[in-house]
Amino acid sequence: MNWDRIEGNWKEFSGKAKAQWGKLTDDDLTVIKGRREELEGRLQKNYGYGKDKAKAEVDTWLNGF
Repeated sequence: MNWDRIEGNWKEFSGKAKAQWGKLTDDDLTVIKGRREELEGRLQKNYGYGKDKAKAEVDTWLNGF
């Protein structure tokens, strides 16, 4: 799946993101608005991930669809 589809259907995928990363708040998901870079940044902030780890987490999540 490509990221454009996730960005375009963020309301649907935001619930899946919250299920994957429980530390993401509803406010985080609202701010992310389907932007991959913002999601990676929020993962770094909430989980203490480095940039590469956050990118890998999102890639793994994306490949699950």
